[in-house]
Amino acid sequence: MLFETICIQNGAIQHLSLHQKRLDRSQAALFENFEPIDLGKILRPPTGTGTLKCRVLYAERLVDVTYEPYRPRNIKTLRIVESDLDYDHKFRDRDTIDELFAQRGDADEILIVKKGLVTDTSIANVAFLKEKRWYTPKTPLLRGTTRERLIRSGFLIPRDIRADELDTFEAFALLNAMIGFRPVKHGKIV
Repeated sequence: MLFETICIQNGAIQHLSLHQKRLDRSQAALFENFEPIDLGKILRPPTGTGTLKCRVLYAERLVDVTYEPYRPRNIKTLRIVESDLDYDHKFRDRDTIDELFAQRGDADEILIVKKGLVTDTSIANVAFLKEKRWYTPKTPLLRGTTRERLIRSGFLIPRDIRADELDTFEAFALLNAMIGFRPVKHGKIV
């Protein structure tokens, strides 16, 4: 089972084409026989103001679509955790990620390092600032839609980011469909 998390802002679906492409890629890669899902036809967000989190649950076919108010987490500190986790598709089963998250101690979130290279947090892609340029890991666990959009625009530059060089960056940012691109003021990596 897989899912897409899509931001609904004041009744408007955000960046639908990027979510559609990722859903299509996942279905084609994982299922031999599947019913294509057209997000533009199935999403019917409630009208109104504010930010909603839409979750589309699917496998070979659509399973469920839900909407709920979005409540962002306040993340200031990241704890480095090592893992050989593979997470190429947005699976509903996040047990391994939850186990890694449980290692955060007193930090707000984890920063997953694989074979010495920075990948992602448990909920977002990451970017790091150096000399007025933002860099994102070349090999994230999951190729997020916001990451993809910002790479295409030239704002983010993909490159290998080693865990042992994190202290050379000036700041970090979290990015996903719900928060967009959010620099973390006075953030700390432990």
